Amino acid sequence: MATRASSPSHDSILRDRTDPHPQTDESPPIFTSFFMAGFEASSHRRKDGRRLDLIASTLHDKLVERDYRLCAELGLTTLRDGLRWHLIETSRGVYDWSSWRPMLRAAKAVGVRVVWDLFHYGSPDFLDIRTPAFVEAFAEFCAAATRVHREETDEPPLFCPLNEISFLTWAVETGYFPPEGVKRSDNFKHQLVRIALAGADAVRSTDDRARFVWAEPLIHVAPRDHSAPERRRAEEYRLGQFEAYDMLTGRMAPELGGRPDYVDVIGLNFYPHNQWYYNGPTIPMGHHEYRALAEMLVEVSQRYGKPMFISETGAEGSGRPAWLHYVCDEVRAAAAQGADIKGICLYPITAYPGWDNSRHCDVGLFAPADSEGRRRRFEPMIAEIERQRALGFAPGGREAERAGAALRR
Repeated sequence: MATRASSPSHDSILRDRTDPHPQTDESPPIFTSFFMAGFEASSHRRKDGRRLDLIASTLHDKLVERDYRLCAELGLTTLRDGLRWHLIETSRGVYDWSSWRPMLRAAKAVGVRVVWDLFHYGSPDFLDIRTPAFVEAFAEFCAAATRVHREETDEPPLFCPLNEISFLTWAVETGYFPPEGVKRSDNFKHQLVRIALAGADAVRSTDDRARFVWAEPLIHVAPRDHSAPERRRAEEYRLGQFEAYDMLTGRMAPELGGRPDYVDVIGLNFYPHNQWYYNGPTIPMGHHEYRALAEMLVEVSQRYGKPMFISETGAEGSGRPAWLHYVCDEVRAAAAQGADIKGICLYPITAYPGWDNSRHCDVGLFAPADSEGRRRRFEPMIAEIERQRALGFAPGGREAERAGAALRR
């Protein structure tokens, strides 16, 4: 059933309160498992105008409870998933929650903790992301979503208000995503931060128990030669990866209203292609210019002093276990140097059709569903997870026992 918004405006929400939920030694952990699973939730329009809906394309919308159980049986009890805003807000201020309520109920039935992406690239067609009206509409949508969350579950909300501010900025400025004509000089990243903070304010004004987890790319950019101008350009580009978190926490562009308490956990997305030469090709692992992931994690930890997690990571095909092995080794090394790393999210957890051409992307733990809704498991990855748990990533208590039993089946 569609409902109409009745939330306070963003401008009416005060920004000067202290952290409503300071972390203490007695606080429950924000995540319930170290190894996590993420479901591809992109729902943007491509450059050619075609709307993607990866939740539907992977049949996750129809198999959501079964998918959650597959993850829970393997000890992956913290998940990332997303709302499809374009399906929910069918006209301005009118909401149809029928695409999300079954997901909330499935999570409750299975007993998993979900980080919900409120805006995973896709938005309603009647809104222009460049305008103040978009900011207002997103705030109202977030408040309404928070009320629905409370209707369906007593758990405090765990939200990622806006997925990958940095990537979305790049995608729009380069024309990879619409709208067309946005230039770097337009400060589009500032607009995305306004949108994100408005959503966060609206969530907290509705349920002050909410926690905010973010997800931003972790990258390295090296100069192609050792000239001073090339080194400077490469370093400026590399440092740009911190702008989103700097603005969210108020270190940069304080007029946007960022504060440290907007970020409960720093999420970092890291894939095999996340290192490249400035205006050049990808740097392969093992090359002398390839920077160790542990060094990158320690840099982020020292910059912000907050809990972190690998919010997305994974490789394709037979390289999946080896990549996870590398990431885990580097996370251990970073933790030994003081980085507070709360988890590793395997993303996407199911194979999916590629954005640009619908090619089969063989990733994660689970194959596409067959005609009976079953997903074949990729056993080498499961064996690597078990191996890593044995080396020190095992969660405690009953969850570890259940995970171990499931892995040995």
